[in-house]
Amino acid sequence: MRTITVPGPGPARERQAYLAGPVPTTALPGPWAGVVVIHEGLGPTDDLQEQCDWFAAAGYLALMPDLYHGRPMVRCVKGVVQQLFAQRGPVFEQLESARSYLASRDDCTGAVGVAGYCLGGGFALLLAGRGDYGAAAVNYGRLPENLDEVLAGSCPVVASFGGRDRTLRGAAPKLTAALDRAGVPRDVQEYPPARHAFISRNVVPSPLTTIGKVLGVGYHRESAADAKRRILAFFDEHLRSPIDAAGRRPSSPGRRPIRADQGGAEVGESGTPSAS
Repeated sequence: MRTITVPGPGPARERQAYLAGPVPTTALPGPWAGVVVIHEGLGPTDDLQEQCDWFAAAGYLALMPDLYHGRPMVRCVKGVVQQLFAQRGPVFEQLESARSYLASRDDCTGAVGVAGYCLGGGFALLLAGRGDYGAAAVNYGRLPENLDEVLAGSCPVVASFGGRDRTLRGAAPKLTAALDRAGVPRDVQEYPPARHAFISRNVVPSPLTTIGKVLGVGYHRESAADAKRRILAFFDEHLRSPIDAAGRRPSSPGRRPIRADQGGAEVGESGTPSAS
């Protein structure tokens, strides 16, 4: 686990990124599939580095580029959000450089997924349809207005939302329906007790914690644990599957309903939880 320099799209465009790699074992000696991790609005926090370490412990080569280039979040987040809404800009070039770098490493199989959180979840959803990823994990990410267009030709998507997230009400059923229209393998879950950013355990000053709860933001242990279980199962299926003679990865529906006692529910087209 270390900070490295990733080549950029042009001269003098190298950027810092956090890299976490698996420890070679008899079962998983390497090379490994890769995951580009896209951080949330707060930036590449210690918690997001832990998410990279978690991917590495599960046998993935994880790379998280610093979209803020070492600068404070307050100076950068507005510009990054504007690029998310515009669906273009230097951030997309930086993310593509990270993916290309990861795929070309000797310790990577060339199969690369993308996982994003909050702000990063929005970017992960946009990148899912751009043809270069084997699977995408969208964690409480914003849905674009041109959702059907974005998902045309998308890779398989696993997505998680909080039922108490006031910023993304109705996102889970809307995404489910769009993925089904596009014929994309998917696993979309909404966790009724969870708020926005329920996977992140960022430690912030008490006043911000209180404001976060009012706005529907905060960690939820049970929902986070199940969402992470589903991400690994989905990535194991779609990033570690054998490649056929045409260079394509076989796909399957990828829908993994979870038990009611696990606190979440697969979302059907109607917006209601599917029966387990």
